Amino acid sequence: MQASENGRFLRVAAGADRLIRGMIQVFCRAADRGNPQPDQNGRGPRALKKVTMKPDMLASAGMPAGGRLSRSIRGVALACFFVSASLPAGAAIAQDAVQSTDSQAIAAIVNDQIISSYDLEQRVRLVMVSSGIPNTPDNVARIRGQVLRALVDEYLQRQEAQRLNISVTQEEMDAALARIAQRSNMTIEQIEKFLQEGGVSRSALEAQIRSDIAWNRVVQQQFGGLVTVGQNEVDEVLRRLEEEADQPRYLVSEILITFDGPAHAEEISAGTQRLVEQIREGAPFEAVARQFSQSASAANGGDIGWVHASQLPEGVGEVVSNMQAGMISDPIRTMNGFYIIQVRAMQTGTGADPMRDQYSLMQVLLPLTPDADPAAVSRRAREAQDFRSQVTSCEAAPGLIRKYLSGTSSPVQQVIAGQLEPRVRQALTGVRVGGATDPIRSERGVEMLVICAHKPAQGEMPTREQIDDSLFEQQLSMMGRRHLRDLRRDAVVVYR
Repeated sequence: MQASENGRFLRVAAGADRLIRGMIQVFCRAADRGNPQPDQNGRGPRALKKVTMKPDMLASAGMPAGGRLSRSIRGVALACFFVSASLPAGAAIAQDAVQSTDSQAIAAIVNDQIISSYDLEQRVRLVMVSSGIPNTPDNVARIRGQVLRALVDEYLQRQEAQRLNISVTQEEMDAALARIAQRSNMTIEQIEKFLQEGGVSRSALEAQIRSDIAWNRVVQQQFGGLVTVGQNEVDEVLRRLEEEADQPRYLVSEILITFDGPAHAEEISAGTQRLVEQIREGAPFEAVARQFSQSASAANGGDIGWVHASQLPEGVGEVVSNMQAGMISDPIRTMNGFYIIQVRAMQTGTGADPMRDQYSLMQVLLPLTPDADPAAVSRRAREAQDFRSQVTSCEAAPGLIRKYLSGTSSPVQQVIAGQLEPRVRQALTGVRVGGATDPIRSERGVEMLVICAHKPAQGEMPTREQIDDSLFEQQLSMMGRRHLRDLRRDAVVVYR
């Protein structure tokens, strides 16, 4: 099965997008393509890509669908949110290895590299602005030690990349930031302004992006050639799908926080429960999953699509089968970690996955400053309703919106429903082709989406190649997590 040369870098591109998607509204994700290059056996390199098959058709026994490397940029330094400031069992700790006249300037020392207090403060702020967790003194105090633990992991990943002579060029960094801006319908300057408003520097974001690009390459280089997927594994997935075609299915999102052993599990248990409380109090599940989850689905905001209860890990399926749509589970402990589950919908039978519906969308904007007076807001609201009453197609929309002062429209974009933010998907519900969604007030003004075309998904079985690619990516992700665990075990870390 051939895969594109750029496939193994798709995780980098998709990962770079993750951090910003937790901050801003994004409603499309691009995909890179390239030419296959054969390896020494004449087989093309395996792609680290987001497989477009139904997530519910990807899971083998005890393994949910989806895929990514051990951590993507949209959360690589945040995924250990629940780990306390102590190292897991087996790590060497040198309490007094380094003396400093100003201990407040040093947060930790990882082997021979310093994590400064400033770096830690920047990362804490980045967590707050990108996860949707309220930026309160209590929340900051609770996550500070855990974010420091996450930064230690990031430094270990960076050091491993340096050991293997893996580096990231400035051109690659610029390209990653440009992709983020393009997919977010923003300029790089607007992204910088957004971060600055949260007290986060551009360098803090770039450090996270650079580390994760390098780590993705480490995992691919070290383990890509070791992963194999047998045809019997593919056969087993297809057999299970056929047998359970008429069983109840659940549209599920997940957050997974892994642990290294029983003692480590006790350390993160309380933190996992706090995260559940934050979500139930209003923190967006998708944003929290992108920042903190260590599952393969984190790149998709935790979304694993439609699954049968038997496709979920042992213990998780039983809980899900007793949940109702809209519920958030308490932490579910398994052999490998704690799961937090969100059930978004339920249905019986296979049918088509509405998350795979295809849309052609045009965004229109009536600019309005955040501090606009009530009269201006009311005027824009009337104009938005007037536009909605007149628009009948995407061909007519640009001319209509320009009738209003500074009204603009964007090019038509092709998207999949699963790529849309939840509130955007909800806004599209019930809107006819050629019509516009209800207006949404944003920092830029009053925004609407015009539906140019809508193609509902068709119920279909995945191809063998799609199943093969998904299983490959899951196994590679697991190897990456194990390698990071080994790096932790062998590290010498000083916490100041």
